[in-house]
Amino acid sequence: MYYKMFFLNSFSFCVFLVRMCYSFPMPKKIDHEERKETILRTALEVFAKEGYHNSNLSLIAEASGISRPTVYQYFHNKDEIYYYAVKLITGRLFAKYSAIAWGPSGGDEIERMKSILSDIIDTAAENELALMNLMSVMISAKRDGVDFADVIHHRTAKFSILFKRLLRQGIDNGHIHRVDINATAEAIFNLSELACFRIAFFKTFDKSEAMSMITDYLEALRI
Repeated sequence: MYYKMFFLNSFSFCVFLVRMCYSFPMPKKIDHEERKETILRTALEVFAKEGYHNSNLSLIAEASGISRPTVYQYFHNKDEIYYYAVKLITGRLFAKYSAIAWGPSGGDEIERMKSILSDIIDTAAENELALMNLMSVMISAKRDGVDFADVIHHRTAKFSILFKRLLRQGIDNGHIHRVDINATAEAIFNLSELACFRIAFFKTFDKSEAMSMITDYLEALRI
């Protein structure tokens, strides 16, 4: 059961990580931040190719074209690279989805949740192969006794809180039935996990079908 929860939570995070590392527009930043992100992207490729256990900073330095002492200036070990990825990616995604949740347009709370969930599914579908590579990294690390579940849970908890706030606002505004906010937010998050899981492991995945299931659930909350 623990392994299953680790797998699902890690899977959801990997969806976020792939999109943010490779396709999210990056603001202009000072050189050392750009270099850290270069090391991060290269490290993910090395982890997927070599396996987490067989990867080290020397391999990452060689692959990124940066000297080993320079890499050590930013990260002392490969675990620090992953922790940095968690912090960086979740921060950017939370900003993106907060804009959807609280922006001046986007409809009521139900519609905003639909938009967020649709983007999560699009992210997974657009990066299916890279997603599976990252899953291999997570499973390899788990076998080697490196468990990222706690740090992932800590950093992704804010997304659950975002859904809880939208639900509470919808209830207060008379748009959503009075429900158990904690349980409902968890159910919404689980629906996104299920959709992402199907994308990776079933070639017959149909986004319209997945969104129809999500929409039915969310619309049932509407007054």
